[in-house]
Order: sequence, then structure tokens, then C-alpha cells
Amino acid sequence: MSSNSFAYNEQPGGGEAAELGQEATSTISPSGAFGLFSDWKKNEDLKQMLESNKDSAKLDAMKRIVGMIAKGKNASELFPAVVKNVASKNIEIKKLVYVYLVRYAEEQQDLALLSISTFQRALKDPNQLIRASALRVLSSIRVPIIVPIMMLAIKEASADLSPYVRKNAAHAIQKLYSLDPEQKEMLIEVIEKLLKDKSTLVAGSVVMAFEEVCPDRIDLIHRNYRKLCNLLVDVEEWGQVVIIHMLTRYARTQFVSPWREDDSLDDNEKNFYESDDEEKEKSDKKKPYAMDPDHRLLIRNTKPLLQSRNAAVVMAVAQLYWHISPKSEAGVISKSLVRLLRSNREVQYIVLQNIATMSIQRKGMFEPYLKSFYVRSTDPTMIKTLKLEILTNLANEANISTLLREFQTYVRSQDKQFAAATIQTIGRCATSIIEVTDTCLNGLVCLLSNRDEIVVAESVVVIKKLLQMQPAQHGEIIKHMAKLLDSITVPVARASILWLIGENCERVPKIAPDVLRKMAKSFTSEDDLVKLQILNLGAKLYLTNSKQTKLLTQYILNLGKYDQNYDIRDRTRFIRQLIVPNEKSGALSKYAKKIFLAQKPAPLLESPFKDRDHFQLGTLSHTLNIKASGYLELSNWPEVAPDPSVRNVEVIEPAKEWTPVGKTKKEKPAKKFYSEPEEEEEEEEGEEEDSSDSSGDSDSETGSGGESGDTGRSSEDSSEDSSSEQESETGSEADAKRKTKRKSDSEDGEKKNEKSKASESSSEESSSIEECSSESESGSDSDPAPRKLAKAKERKPQQERHPPSKDVFLLDLDDFNPVSTPIALPTPALSPSLIADLEGLNLSTPSSVINVSTPVFVPTKTHELLHRMSGKGLAAQYCFPRQPCLFGDKMVSVQITLNNTSDRKIESIHIGEKRLPGRMQMHGFHPVDSLEPEGSVTVSMGIDFCDSTQTASFQLCTKDDCFNVSIQPPVGELLLPVAMSEKDFKKEQGMLTGMNETSATVIAAPQNFTPSMILQKVVNVANVGAVPSGQDNIHRFAAKTVHSGSLMLVTVELKEGSTAQLIINTEKTVIGSVLLRELKPVLSQG
Repeated sequence: MSSNSFAYNEQPGGGEAAELGQEATSTISPSGAFGLFSDWKKNEDLKQMLESNKDSAKLDAMKRIVGMIAKGKNASELFPAVVKNVASKNIEIKKLVYVYLVRYAEEQQDLALLSISTFQRALKDPNQLIRASALRVLSSIRVPIIVPIMMLAIKEASADLSPYVRKNAAHAIQKLYSLDPEQKEMLIEVIEKLLKDKSTLVAGSVVMAFEEVCPDRIDLIHRNYRKLCNLLVDVEEWGQVVIIHMLTRYARTQFVSPWREDDSLDDNEKNFYESDDEEKEKSDKKKPYAMDPDHRLLIRNTKPLLQSRNAAVVMAVAQLYWHISPKSEAGVISKSLVRLLRSNREVQYIVLQNIATMSIQRKGMFEPYLKSFYVRSTDPTMIKTLKLEILTNLANEANISTLLREFQTYVRSQDKQFAAATIQTIGRCATSIIEVTDTCLNGLVCLLSNRDEIVVAESVVVIKKLLQMQPAQHGEIIKHMAKLLDSITVPVARASILWLIGENCERVPKIAPDVLRKMAKSFTSEDDLVKLQILNLGAKLYLTNSKQTKLLTQYILNLGKYDQNYDIRDRTRFIRQLIVPNEKSGALSKYAKKIFLAQKPAPLLESPFKDRDHFQLGTLSHTLNIKASGYLELSNWPEVAPDPSVRNVEVIEPAKEWTPVGKTKKEKPAKKFYSEPEEEEEEEEGEEEDSSDSSGDSDSETGSGGESGDTGRSSEDSSEDSSSEQESETGSEADAKRKTKRKSDSEDGEKKNEKSKASESSSEESSSIEECSSESESGSDSDPAPRKLAKAKERKPQQERHPPSKDVFLLDLDDFNPVSTPIALPTPALSPSLIADLEGLNLSTPSSVINVSTPVFVPTKTHELLHRMSGKGLAAQYCFPRQPCLFGDKMVSVQITLNNTSDRKIESIHIGEKRLPGRMQMHGFHPVDSLEPEGSVTVSMGIDFCDSTQTASFQLCTKDDCFNVSIQPPVGELLLPVAMSEKDFKKEQGMLTGMNETSATVIAAPQNFTPSMILQKVVNVANVGAVPSGQDNIHRFAAKTVHSGSLMLVTVELKEGSTAQLIINTEKTVIGSVLLRELKPVLSQG
């Protein structure tokens, strides 16, 4: 694992080495006669290069050697020549030498030991990559004699300043433990130390070391549990998998079962003989379940990882939810697991195995995704079989008719193994759903006439199992199957028919003896399985119809007596003694008829995945259905939860700041550790409201803060701010410049709180000017005017930047903290002349203004919502008018035109049931009371698509009917045009690079790249605004998404010839890539 995490500056080295190696081979061995010496000569060449005085030759040689290793060639004989360069001063050579040594140090231990002093020196190298590589090489020399040196190196590396070195120390722990398990206690100390590491780079590796060395030491995890939960999202993917599996085991030992509530529902029925007092005692013992906050923390923090691109991470989170979350919440994993079915076949196989296990216990989780498990013709047989298994588990009365039609198609598959598995699946459905038993049986009987022998044979086997459930009703089927004995050659099918005839020999008295006669003729050439059933058939007929079959049975018993197979010989002797009475026969022969013709129980057709749920999902043991080495079992839930205080971490309080006498500093309440994100936002916004309250009300208050109880909160805030202001004024000029707007406003409130309400706005402005001058006096003698104007101009944008959320209103705050005066937001009160005078003194850069503009172009294209034939005369089309929506600023405006094409009046046209995915919202149009024949009406509605192109489905209803319709927006209609300057465009574009940028090359005729043509094509596809450009070859467009307001920047840069570069910058990468795909063909075509 550690060998894959090393980083190099010379990444193409392997490819170059491969090419150089090929060149060397072609030049050194021009003919096959010298093929035996080519490798020797090439290696000699490499040895000479390694012994050269030139670093360039050594570097070239090392690249070629690493290339050989990458291609799987043996380069071990170069070890002495390579190890000499371990002390090279060239950093690139040294890195490649360490890569080589990690690979071959275990094979060439004696030679590696000669350089051990060099490795020890490298452990103190200033370069972190060299320190880490030296530790990796040292831990790769698997010689017990250097265990103390390795132990010392690991201890030093675990305290290294570089997280990369500490990560390699965690990897070395596992190697050392496998070499010398007696070092376990000392290694546990290092693990305990590394578990406290706050770096996400180290977390996954140290948990892996914990799982290898001491997985039972749960006490080491207690204090680090919350930290691991919070770091989980930022750890690398394979580290996430290891941590999630470890935390799953931890949760099963530290929390009580969240399934108690579900289980208690089953225990509601009172025992018949149980008294009321006993029942009352039981109910007193049962306490309502309350989930531990730490339990909830784990479930909440792993949920975002269901969207991971790594299938192993998604699978790990899925098994965590399955094993430790409440059953009502486990359903969220189903969509993520179904998404993984688009991966390669190996991933599909593992995921389907786990879904098969889950679907047995909780069918409802995967029923909505039934079609995702339909078999494709390109699926390999193993995937097809697993999908069949899942479809069988999900089958119920509601969907069985659909599934049976699907199975009929599968039976005709060219894959015979899959067709046979489908027939078995039909049999299982018939046994589990009684309503379709007869239907399935008739279908299987029809398959008996199939030309394919394997299909017929499998049908016979399944019919045999179904007939055992109700044999008396199906005599005709048994007769039909008896006729098939002449044509079927598959041993299992022949044996099944013979068994059926033997069990029902009294119901078919004329056919059974004749079948036995035919079987006696071919006895010697039959398969062993068929021979055993012929013997059984003969015994049963001897007991029920001895007149006709006595001699025939004796003949068969004589053939079996001398058969080559000892099973058949033993069975023959046993049957002869049992059914043919003689002097030696024991008492058992009296009960021969009861033994052979006893009522057999019907077979129970069960899923092969039924017993796999005792293994942890996603593990090798679950896949193989046997306990693999290294498997750690999940423990049962504890009856009583262990003490949760063991997970508490002591927080070291910082030293209290000095405050002047008489001033009390109000401490900011600590953020709740387990608070939901929404609560945290509310708290932060509440603090912003408090600060604005204090700055706004302090000017209008009369008297000091202690005179009125109504103004206690704002006065406390202002006193806190003013005290901190005085402290910082005595500091340096830099400290004075770092003053926040909130603090300065609050200080003004203290100075001016004796002012009257009438002069509120003017007093605020004058106080801001006084504040600037006082700061300049205490800090430096700089000009106060620029800062004064900057303060005045910053106030408004700051309020706009932090609008209160929907959940927190000023009225709500008034309910809890009543104030005597209304809250007034500060407004600039400078006269126009004063603003003009101060305009030139403004040194601060103005904030970029980005406003929504009017659309450049409104397309007239309409989309069909409801066809007149489907709507019984009512037709509907919709279009996007590219206007702000009246029903909400996050909604896209949609215009619907309703037409009555019938000859009767249509009444009460309205929106019915809405089926919207996720968080989408819809505001319907006002109902249309009536629409005359040939009449038409246009209505408006709003849909919040949540910045996605998902379909909004709903019902368009009239007085008599409801019609299912849907609206899917083009990606270009999810945008609002934005007006911005070229400077602002470039600034925003600079912040949206890397993963937020997608681009493509467009090829078209030069006449299609005129400015008017490009503008026309772009605005036709997307609702964007044109940005002024100072360059003729670059065209810029800007917009923002309707829902989230994320910027969408489009650039068309014309290159030489007939090519252009199309670039899209946005945070919404999905929308950006979809828009790129739509714009590219439009710009390419003429």
C-alpha cells in the first residue's frame, strides 16, 4: 500500500525507460543468434552507466531500470550497482534508487544491510520524500536483527513534522508487526500517539495499522471517535473504507440497537395467560429508544460519502447503514448502490451480491428500482444469475405478472446456463406466491416441448418440485412427462421423471410398469443417478403391483448386484433384503411399504443468500460465504450502552484576556459539537442580527445600558465591543486597521447612546467619521478621509452579503428579546455634495457589481406537454419566456398554452398530483374554469428545478379526467443573464478554474464565427448575457443559475483557421458539462 503513495517529479520516467529499453534491445540483439546474451549485455550497459561520474547517465539508467520493474522484468542482479548510488546528492537519482530498493530489499537482504547506515542518515534528511523513502526501505528489509533499528525509526518518524512521513510510519508499523509480533506493546503506543494526529493524510493509514495490530483495543478509539467521524469526508478514499469498517464494529459495541423500536412493534400482543400487573411491569422495564448523539454523528457524517466516485467507499457506507442505522433510514443507500451497477462487471458482481442479501430481509428498499435489475444481453452469466436472484427476492403479487413476462424472454436466451437458472427462478416464484403456482406450472409444461434439451431437463426438475406440493391434481402432467423418457438424455431430468412416477405409481397403474420395462432394457447404459432411481421405482412397484413387476424387479436387482458402482451394489442388497421376504429377513421388512411410499415433505426452495447475513456486508467472507482469514466478526448490540463519557475530550481553555476594571467581557457561547448544520447557520445569523441590533439601536437608546431591561442584550454586545476596541487601540497600527465593521459601529453606539431618535441617521454617520479620526490618532497619522469613505461604502455591501435566512426573522427575535424601539438598519446619510468631495479620496477598490439583465433573445420554440389525442381534445404546449418568475426568485417561469380541440366545453382545468424528485418545488397556475371549443388560453407557472435537468412530473386535470404530463427544462433555461464588466468577468473566471472549468474545441467554417453568428447561436441555446470584450477574437457571455445563483461564464475564443476554443467556468460542473455538450454542435454547424 505504501509503495503506491509516493510522489515524484519525474513521472514519465517509466515510459521513457520502457522506450529506452526497447531501443537497447533492438540495437544490441540484431539477430536471434545472440538473444541469450542480449539481457546480459544490456545490464552490463546499465551497470557502466550507474558507475559513471555523470549524474545524467545515472539518472537515465535508473529510469530504464524502474521501467523494467514496471514491465515486470527481473532487475535484481543490478542491486549491487544500484545500492552504491543510495548516497547520491542528486535528489532525483536518490528517489529512484529508493523505489528500486523498496522492491528488492527483501530479496537482497545481505546487500541491503550493508547500506543500513545510509538509510539511517537519510531518516534525518531535510527532504520529507527522502525521509519517508528511507523508512520504507528500512521496513522492507525483513531481517529480525534490525528490528530495534526499525522500532526506533518508526518512533522518530511518528513525531515528524511532515504528515507524509507520519503516514509512512503507520505503514511501517504493519510490516514490523508481521516480522516480529513481540513488539506489539511498543507498536500500540505508537498507534495511540498517531491516532491523535489531526492530519487527514495520516488517519486512514493509522487506522489500518490499528486493524492489523490490535483490533480489539477499542479503548484507543474512544477519545478519537468524534475526530475520526469529522475527518472522514477529507480522508483519501481507501482510508475512508478502512475507517468506516472500523467504526461500524465500534458502533456495534458502544451503542444500543436502533432496531429496538421496530422489534417492539412485534411484541405488542399480550400473552393469553399474562396478568395485567405482569404486563405493566414489562412496560415499565421497556424504555423509549433515544439514539446516542455519537451514533447519530457517525450516521450523519458518512451520508455524503454515498456520492463518492469510489465504489468501495459507497459499499462501505452502505454496509454501515445496513448494520448500525435505524431500519427507517437504511433506504437511502439503495439509490447509491443501484448507481454502482453502471460500473465494470467486477464491481457489479460484488454490489449485486450484497443487494441480494439485503433484498431478502427488506424488499421495500429496492422495489422502486426493479427495472435496474432487468438482465441485459451484454451481461456476463454471473451478473445475470445474480440479477435473477434479486428479481426473485423482490417478486410479490403486484409485480409478478411483469416479472413472468420478463422471464419468458430470458428462457429463450442463447446462454443455456442462464436459461436454466431462469427456469429455477420461475419455480421459486411459483412456490413463494401461491396465486401464480398454476400459471408457472402450465408455462413449464409448455417448455417441455422445447427443442433445447437443457431447457427441457431443467423444466422437468422444477416441475417435479412443484408437483410435490399438490401431486393429486396433476396426473396428466405425470403421464406427459413419462412419454418424454424416450427423448430426454440429461441424467437429472430422467432421474426426476422416474422419481415422480415411482411416487405416484398408484395413480398411473398402467404406465408405471411399462416405464420400468423400458428402463430395464437400458439399465446397464444409464448414468449412476438414473440407475438408483430405477432401483427405487422397481421396489415401489414390487410393493404395490407385484403381479406385473415381480420378475422385472428381480431382473433389475440382479443387474444391480454386479454393477461397477459400489453405491448401486449396496442399494441393491439393501432393497432385496427389505422387499423380498425370506428366512434371513428381519423385522424391518414388515414396514417396507411405509418406508418406500411414505409421504415426502415438499422441498423448500430458498435463496442461496439466505444465510449470508451473519457475515458483514462488503467483506470477502460474505462474498465467499465462508469465514476468511483476518475476518473480524460484528458483535451483537449491547443490552445497555457503555458509558458515553469515555468519548469526551478535555478541551484546554486558553488564557483569559486582560480587561479593564469595571468592564465585563461576554464570552461567545461555544458551538455545539453535535448541532446540525442548519442550527449552526441559525446561530451564526443570530449573532449577525445581534451585532446589527447593537449598532443600530445604540444611537436611539436613552440612558445607559443598565437603565432599561429591554435593551440588555444590545447593551451587553456594545459594551463588549467597546472594551475590545479600547484594548486594540493601544496596539500597533496594523491592529487598528484590522478592526471589523461590527466593532467600530458598536463603539459609536457607546459614544452616542445619549442622542435622540430624531438624529439617528446623522449621528451614525458622524460617529463613523469620529471613529476614523480617533483610530488614526491612536495608530498613525494617516489621512482619515479614505478610510472614512471606505467604512461608509462597506456598510451596505456587508448587509447585502449576509441576508438573514428564511428561518430567522426579526419578528422572531423580538419575541425573545423585546426592545422598546424599532430596529433600524443603518443607511448612509452623507449629502450628495459631501459624497462628491470624498469620491476622489476613495482608495479602496469598488466591489464588483453583478446584476441580472434583460434577456438578449427569447426563443419562440414550444414543447408539447399534452397531445390532443391523449388529452381527449385538450392540447397543451409549454415554452420558457425567460422572464423573472412571479412566484419565487428561485423558480423558472414556464408559460403553458391550453387549446380545446374538441367540440365540447372543457371545465375546471387545474394542476393535480405533483410527483417531483428531491427538493424540487412547483407553483401551479390558477385553475381555468372553462375553455370553449376551439378556444385557447395561456397561463403561467413556476418550477424550482434545483439547478438540474430532472423532469418535473405532475397531473394536468380537467373536471372529468387527469393526464400525466412532464416538463424537462433545457439546461440553457436554468440560467438568468448577468451584466458585468470584462474586468469582473476575468476576476470571477480566475476563481473558477481547475475542476470548475470545462472546455472543448469547435471546428466550423470561418463564416460561422462572425460576432453576430456566435451571439445568435449562444443566446439561442442558453439564456446568457453578452459581456463587452476588448479583443475581437474573444466573445464572453455570463449568467447565473436561477436556484443557487452560481455564476456561469462562457468564453468562445477564436483560433487560427477554422477552430475555436469553447470554455465554460462554473461551480455547477454538471450543468457546465451539459451546456458544453449542447453548445458545441450548435457552434459547429452552419
